[in-house]
Amino acid sequence: MLSENVAREMVQCGMNFELTEEQRMLREMVRELAEREIAPHAAAADKDQEFPLRQFRALASNDLLGIPFPEQYGGMGGSYLDYVLALEEVCRACASTGVTMSVQISLASAPLSRFGTPEQKQRFLVPLCRGEKIGAYSLSEANSGTDAAALVCQARREGDSYVMNGTKLWVTNGFYADTYIVYTTGDPGLRHKGITALIVEKGTPGFTFGKKEDKLGIRGSATYELIFQNCRVPVENRLGGEGEGFKIAMWTLDGGRIGIAAQAIGIAQAALDACVQYVKQRETFGKPLAEHQAIQFYLADMNTDIEAARLLCWRAAALKSAGEDHTRIAAIAKLFASEVAMQVTNKAVQIHGGYGFTKEFPVERLMRDAKITEIYEGTSEALRMVIARAELAVR
Repeated sequence: MLSENVAREMVQCGMNFELTEEQRMLREMVRELAEREIAPHAAAADKDQEFPLRQFRALASNDLLGIPFPEQYGGMGGSYLDYVLALEEVCRACASTGVTMSVQISLASAPLSRFGTPEQKQRFLVPLCRGEKIGAYSLSEANSGTDAAALVCQARREGDSYVMNGTKLWVTNGFYADTYIVYTTGDPGLRHKGITALIVEKGTPGFTFGKKEDKLGIRGSATYELIFQNCRVPVENRLGGEGEGFKIAMWTLDGGRIGIAAQAIGIAQAALDACVQYVKQRETFGKPLAEHQAIQFYLADMNTDIEAARLLCWRAAALKSAGEDHTRIAAIAKLFASEVAMQVTNKAVQIHGGYGFTKEFPVERLMRDAKITEIYEGTSEALRMVIARAELAVR
């Protein structure tokens, strides 16, 4: 695994693009696991909107849900780069399983590891790292998506508890999660200054579920509405200080965007893999598609874009692993990788022709799965604002 010191040296001296032997072994192990335990169920998970619980358990049994966290809390003691290497392979096999893994690690476990008290880490982080429990992240609401500070789900302090009232949307892992990081406000008028993060456990009185979203892509991923009606959460379940929730949410999303970049790359790689296999078998005008120069140029462009996106993702992961500021590069990686995923999957459908428009081949599913990577954890438009503001600030 890549230690923090090694990661820092890589950042300071220039990125070393060679993976260590341990990283290559990790990637190969995850690839074999994904091809054996995850890929065979991807189409059915999409068709039936079936939550990938069996696949999640396979990740847990191979200790892959705690890769970047300390061993004392059930993790592997690896780096964020180790994590994105594994995540790409999972997403290459099944994007629905991949986003379940990404939310578990990037959005639920990561803020607990960074901001949690020792008691909270033992109680909540350890079972998440071991895969004994499933985590979720809940920030968005009906009128607060990109403008996250506009949330109105309220948590009023009453003695040693917070009383929550409100509704949350777009919660990945939804009904299947056990531990939710929920962002609430004490006063909507305070905007970002009034936001507090609370750890809410499934089964807490007053906490119920609304509708399950019927989505275009990642249909095996369970996306639910959460409803809180006089839901009491003990003060000891507050993550960080009162009013520090916005800072925690933004820090979390910086790391989460690197995970979504890895997801987008995995989807794009799967599409390219499918195309390579298809063009070697399909014949037109008396020769395989692979021998047509137009097809070769498509494949060359797809491969080039994927490699560029992958290196951006690795760069962002290395910065995060080294404890360096990674807000801008994470936004760049996620923006570029998500748009590459859409471009590559669109070309993949085109290469397959009429077959690409059917469910007989996987590329139509990959194209549907790719779209969400341009939307969640920061739309492409929001990321362009983040990047531009960072660039203007240093000039």
